[in-house]
Order: sequence, then C-alpha cells, then structure tokens
Amino acid sequence: MTAVSQPIARARSAGPIRRAISRFMGNRAAVAGLAILVPILIATVTYDFWWPYKPNDIDLLAMNKGPSPTHWLGSDGVGRDVMARLLQGGRTSLLVATVSMVISTAIGFFVGAIAGFTGRLVDGVAMRFVDLAMTLPPVIFLLVLASIAGTGVLPTIFVISLLSWPVLSRMVRARLLELRERDFVVASRGMGAGLWHLLFRHGLPNTIDILVVFATLQVANGILLEAGLSFLGLGVTPPEASWGNMLNSARSTLVLENYPWQWMFPGAALILTVLAINFVGDGLRDAFDPRAELN
Repeated sequence: MTAVSQPIARARSAGPIRRAISRFMGNRAAVAGLAILVPILIATVTYDFWWPYKPNDIDLLAMNKGPSPTHWLGSDGVGRDVMARLLQGGRTSLLVATVSMVISTAIGFFVGAIAGFTGRLVDGVAMRFVDLAMTLPPVIFLLVLASIAGTGVLPTIFVISLLSWPVLSRMVRARLLELRERDFVVASRGMGAGLWHLLFRHGLPNTIDILVVFATLQVANGILLEAGLSFLGLGVTPPEASWGNMLNSARSTLVLENYPWQWMFPGAALILTVLAINFVGDGLRDAFDPRAELN
C-alpha cells in the first residue's frame, strides 16, 4: 500500500460520524462560524456572573450616554445598560429559536415519518395537510398567528413552531419512502414490528442527517422570525429584552441619527449570530452529504 493510499484507507475505515466530523472541520467557513457562535453563546448564558448591570436597571444619570468605561456599549433612552440588554436579548432570542426548533423538528419528523411508513390513505391526507400549510403566505400566516396568540416568549415560540415544520416533513417522508422498501424494514414488518418501533428503530437513525441540518438552520430562521415579530411589536415585548424589540425601540430618526449604539450593536449581534449559524449549518449539510465521501 502506497503512502498516499494509506490515509484514504484509514478515512474509509473510520465510522460515518468521524468522517462527517473530519469533513466539517475541513470546512473553513463552518469552523469560522463555530468560532463566532461559541463565544456568543457563552457570553449570553454566563453574563449574570461577570457583568455588573441587569437588563432593566435604570441609571437616570446615564440616559443616552455613548460607550464608556462604565457602560461599555452605552445606555438607552431610560438609562439601561445596552450591554446587559444585548446579552439578555441574545439569551431570549436564542431561547425562542432553540425551543421552537425542537418543537418544529419533532412535528416535522413525526408527520413525515408517519406519512412515509403508513399506507396511501394516511400518506395522502398528511401530505395534503402539508401542502395546505406550505401554500399559505408565510408573512400573512405569521402575522395572523401572532395576533391570535398574543405577545410574549411562549406565544412567539408557538407561532414560529407552527410555521416551520412542513418542509422538514416532506424531506423526512421522501427519505422514508425509499427506506421502507429495504429488506431490513420489510423483515421488521414481517416480524410484527409496530409503527413506533419502525419510527425510532429505523426512521430516526436514517434521517438524523436531515434532522441535524434542519435543526441548525432552523435556529437561525427562528432568530430572524423572532426579531421580525418583536420589531413589529407582535413578539417579545418590553421590558423583556430581545434583539428585535431593541431595534424597535431605536427606530426613531432621533435615535438613528444621534445614538447609533442603541441600534448598531443589536443589529450587528443579530447579523453575526445568524451568519455564524448558517455557516455551521452549511458545514453540517456538506459533512453529512453521502456524496462527499472520499473517492
């Protein structure tokens, strides 16, 4: 065996997870996204332990003050520390996006898996329901749901979760329609395996790549949806901080022109976080792509 063929043989002999990790770490954009995302996550989760200000602490002597050694990112119109609200807003936005991702991923998987593993009748009914959900104008549907559910963290999670699952259900169904004709699934059916056994024993392991990529990209989508709803006043409302309502509070011409730190930092945090998550999601998609295997 030549010196060139030995690394290739070792890569082929490695498990699929190790090969996926190796491909992910070879993706510079994905690694850069991870390097941006990890410090943001650590800062938003741990800021209570190292930052002296709380998001709703008011300092009347520091209203609309720019960045300084006391308030690193300045203060807003009522004297609240922008850094504290930025970190709390990141925590809120990431919480909404993560929980809504978990719910929408679960709904999408179960709808797609049940449609893929059951008969034509259930499959047809489920897919017509998915088609109906996908044909509704997303912006109008989002606004209608938000106006019905109300404002706050829990209603925002509910709205985003109901909007995001149909695409995943179609991808899962397509994968499982092919999988259910394979010998090991046919053998499981012949031995009396029930639907739930098929879902968790065969369906879930064989769609994990789809679920991981969808979940990652859905977090970025959830952050943008939460920011949009909160900016319109239909999501997380003050005094609870989120990046969307921080931008909403700074939308006046006076603030835009004279106090740019009140919108610049939450806007930059939103853009950086979404870009980083998208880079990581693209890296995961390429890493789990079976066509990326070494030749």
